[in-house]
Amino acid sequence: MKKPLLICVVGPTGIGKTALAIELAQAFSTEIISSDSRQFFREMRIGTAVPSEEELAAVPHHFIHSHSIFDDYSVGDFEREAVELIESKFYPKDGSEGFSTLIMVGGSGLYTDAVVKGLDSFPTASAEIRETLNKFLETQGLEVLQNILKEVDPAYFEKVDIQNPHRVIRALEVFEASGLPYSTFLNEAATKRNFDHCYIGLTADREIIYDRINRRVDLMIDNGLLEEAKSLFPYKNQNALQTVGYRELFDYFDNKISLADAISEIKKNTRRFAKRQLTWYRKNPDVNWFDYETPVDEIVEFVKDRNADSAF
Repeated sequence: MKKPLLICVVGPTGIGKTALAIELAQAFSTEIISSDSRQFFREMRIGTAVPSEEELAAVPHHFIHSHSIFDDYSVGDFEREAVELIESKFYPKDGSEGFSTLIMVGGSGLYTDAVVKGLDSFPTASAEIRETLNKFLETQGLEVLQNILKEVDPAYFEKVDIQNPHRVIRALEVFEASGLPYSTFLNEAATKRNFDHCYIGLTADREIIYDRINRRVDLMIDNGLLEEAKSLFPYKNQNALQTVGYRELFDYFDNKISLADAISEIKKNTRRFAKRQLTWYRKNPDVNWFDYETPVDEIVEFVKDRNADSAF
């Protein structure tokens, strides 16, 4: 029996994943699942580049503004909920005909891979380890923790968002609990799913990616990112807000840097994030790369030819 197909649209931030996902969903008459770990949170709209009202209306979307920044929501929670939703769409319990294809899109490689391959098993760190690392963060600062991670786990340091203290501390927790680098737990066999998958990656020359990022940040500022960040400033220590585009403006509100410097830092850190995204995806041999200007018809035909044994 042929399995249904999950098409995963990946690539660096600002490359056009949302537009392509919508076109693919329309071509395959299906729905979209967001795997963007910040678009889950309803309080964050402008700084996370959530699809516009018109885009959301064009195709049914899932996991957009589905949670609050005050929810304790992990990649494991997303894996469980997303797989449950996907299987309900592919294999409805009422016996009706399910979708033969679904689209997943997002810039969070770990979240996409968790759905496709399953999460790796990590040792459990004690509350004492976590508390010690958090106190270290408060007293010594993030840069010191970054340097420790670079020393004990250079492989993971190269691809993790090192500006996200939660991710850095999580990697160090695993190291402290096991004595082994976090990256050594990322190589287990993939979980078998009841659906096939196809990764479609969008890319462009570095100069184009960086220019798109710079223009996107300027547009966010024009659209009210400063006001959105100010409304969230009282909750700046929430994990969900340890995000490029918000952290830098929080520093501005704390009078640590000027507004011009904050915007410049957003652009710089977003470019760095895009580089880490590409590093992550390029290590995945399953990704089929296309130039960001490739007509959607070509990608549709590629998916159909490459996945002829799937049930769409």
